[in-house]
Amino acid sequence: MARANQRLIDAIDRTIERIQEGAEYQWGHMGMCNCGHLVQALTKKSRKEIHAAALLRAGDWGQQSIDYCPTSGLPLDSIISEMLEAGLSLDDIHYLERLNDPKVLARLPLEDRWMKRNNREHLVRYLTTWNALLKEEFARKQEQFIDTIISKDIQPDKLSEDGSLSSDTTAKKKTFEPA
Repeated sequence: MARANQRLIDAIDRTIERIQEGAEYQWGHMGMCNCGHLVQALTKKSRKEIHAAALLRAGDWGQQSIDYCPTSGLPLDSIISEMLEAGLSLDDIHYLERLNDPKVLARLPLEDRWMKRNNREHLVRYLTTWNALLKEEFARKQEQFIDTIISKDIQPDKLSEDGSLSSDTTAKKKTFEPA
């Protein structure tokens, strides 16, 4: 499962909104499919840029995630690297393309678990459920971070704006954004 973080959660929210508002959706187009729409939200690349990058190597996003090589120099591998930096795993890319992550599907009623990968409504349901899982995990990690601060009696004035410990403290540095 993806590493829950605000950037990824916000990108999925924007993707859901775009799809619900009628953004062009075409499963066979690498820039307008399940992954393509999320990539647009994460990278600010256009659907045409994404699709052009994908055409340099055969396969859909699932296959591309299997063939991924961070040092290949291929534009799509750079895009996948950005996806990974945003918190996705290679498995997440594969699952999103096929709408079949067992953890996401387990949260759905039995009658809603059969997802067609090229169905706009199914994509929205999948993304909404997946994002709910990520939001829960993110909130849990934030609570754990706060509990850590409290248990170590770290004073709020020792935290910098980004939630990390100020450099004038000898305590181990922690960041507010959970990993």
